[in-house]
Amino acid sequence: MQFKVHAQDGSTAARTGRLSLSSGEVETPVFMPVGTRATVKGLTSEDLRECGTRMVLANAYHLALRPGPELVAEVGGLHSFMGWDGPTLTDSGGYQVFSLSELNDVSDEGVEFRSPIDGALMHLGPEEAIRIQELLGPDIAMVLDECPPYPCSRDEARSAVERTLKWAEECQAHHERNGQALFGIVQGGVYEDLRALCAERLSELNFDGYAIGGVSVGEPDDERQRMTAFTAPLLPPDKPRYLMGVGFPVDLLHAIEQGVDMFDCVAPTRMGRNATAFTRKGRIRIRNSCFKRDTRSLEETCDCASCRLYSRAYLNHLFRNDEMLGPVLLTIHNLTFYHGLMSEARNAIKEGRFESFRQQFVSVYSGRKEDPQ
Repeated sequence: MQFKVHAQDGSTAARTGRLSLSSGEVETPVFMPVGTRATVKGLTSEDLRECGTRMVLANAYHLALRPGPELVAEVGGLHSFMGWDGPTLTDSGGYQVFSLSELNDVSDEGVEFRSPIDGALMHLGPEEAIRIQELLGPDIAMVLDECPPYPCSRDEARSAVERTLKWAEECQAHHERNGQALFGIVQGGVYEDLRALCAERLSELNFDGYAIGGVSVGEPDDERQRMTAFTAPLLPPDKPRYLMGVGFPVDLLHAIEQGVDMFDCVAPTRMGRNATAFTRKGRIRIRNSCFKRDTRSLEETCDCASCRLYSRAYLNHLFRNDEMLGPVLLTIHNLTFYHGLMSEARNAIKEGRFESFRQQFVSVYSGRKEDPQ
């Protein structure tokens, strides 16, 4: 893996770069759609390309449960398995340690958990997390980490940092696959000194890239922004910076302003499946009755297939009748919106006007109510 910063905004830490991976090159800042089980729900690989997708995230934890990493490796690896020839990244399962806490027991050796599929007892430690991801074969693998909840005590956050650092070293020691990058993950909750300690120790291990973890776990927006702004400049400037699980459009632009390069979030796909579309003027809940006779497209300036071919009235009809095409079309639109926002952010950075671009976008997007007329 190679990463090169190409442009830096004059008044902020925002930057553009190129991430060169085994499966191709990616311009940053970049948004990665979430394809947890090797699929972005409802979309084909061709759909993803047409939306502007350049890199996809999958989840090693869920793929390890079903169909199993050995089967994926047998059929040619993750890219061949899901029919996607572009770059990929897999999360190790650290977030599932948090989100499925009622099913697991965490120790320094790893996580003992009950499979949510059949209840079988399973073990996931640093060695297993790396073995699974090497079999899956993504371009970027993530270390196993412990993500503490919000709120948590200082002692709980410190314990998670210590365990995350221990696991990071073990993951690095077990990682052998050529052509696969390995990223470390900074934890520390909302405690700045713990974040600083974790970032410093991980930087000494010289990972290929670094992620800011432990956000989007229930903390208020201002706390998430504070931790992002504090942590990003602590990470090596010549390595990609990845903010995990974030977020909504305004969140993305704030993080780009702090020098973050990579993002993933379920928001555009999940909300699309639930009848919510992102537009420049705010979010539209297309199921609402005010769109029943609305012949306009979702957004006049959008050139996605949904906006080129279909009206709000038709989309409203699809959702009111539980037609599967409705979620597909809104997912296509939302991903096109997100990738377009990233493209505009990159252009603004290159031209040295990112802060004015961000302020203008936020003033229009945040200043309008939902369901604009």
